Amino acid sequence: MTAVGIASTDLPRSRSWPAAAAPVTLRAAGPSDIADCGRILYEAFATLASEHGFPPDFPSVEVATGCIRRLITNPGFHGVVAERDGRIVGSSFLDERSTISAVGPVSVDPAAQDGKVGRALMGAMLKRAADRRVPGIRLVQISYHNRSLSLYAKLGFDVRETFAAMYGEPLSLALPGYTVRAATTADQSACNALCVRIHGHDRAGELGPSIGHGKARVVEHLGRITGYTTGISYFGHSVAETDDDLEALIGAGGHVEPPGILVPLKNGELFRWCLAQGLRVFFVMNLMSIGIYQEPRGAYLASVGY
Repeated sequence: MTAVGIASTDLPRSRSWPAAAAPVTLRAAGPSDIADCGRILYEAFATLASEHGFPPDFPSVEVATGCIRRLITNPGFHGVVAERDGRIVGSSFLDERSTISAVGPVSVDPAAQDGKVGRALMGAMLKRAADRRVPGIRLVQISYHNRSLSLYAKLGFDVRETFAAMYGEPLSLALPGYTVRAATTADQSACNALCVRIHGHDRAGELGPSIGHGKARVVEHLGRITGYTTGISYFGHSVAETDDDLEALIGAGGHVEPPGILVPLKNGELFRWCLAQGLRVFFVMNLMSIGIYQEPRGAYLASVGY
């Protein structure tokens, strides 16, 4: 799913468009496209999940349409729709809110598979990022989708990390010596500096709105901020100095809806701690990137963007 990840479903299907189908044209996404793009987003992810024996990322067309509405109406995202014979057959989005741009979701109508729609949409995202001279582009890809993995690799993306998407009931857990509270605008400088130390860049364009919407939290240890989160969820990211700081943030979060938080599998201690707290694995995802990338120098949870 998911501001959201990459799940273009270019899979062989009996309803695929004929080889002589009309060419694909691309244009900017607008409010009038929300309903069609929402339906396609749901059907693309649901079809892909069903074919691999997984539950759908989006539980309904309405939820998927709500996701598309938030993306199209947010000026921090650049959206493109693909059309064939005047009919929308797919869409893609580029998150431009921070230093690093994130691609996703990319979705293609299951009836229009194998028509190079996904490649055309990805090409539009890469061109947009190149025109803006962004230092790096990232995406999160569902690991069971071999064809999208292959496409992104051909386009120049490298796999950097693998995550377990984990979900479960509220932990209601407090760690002695670690205080979790709502983040304020006064915390932004410290949070952004922490993100730069760990990732080599900030995510200020996501942190600020999260604080404004009352979703962001910080953890304090020994009188200073040692971690923050824009939300313990699939769409939020978290950064912390240590696993303890990150566990305090996770422990203070509420119910983690599926697919869940994205836990780096390289961090075995954190993964085992999440399992011990009753969190369950929904599926596994890959982080892929083009451009600058720094190996994380601390604890973190990715968002579905990166």
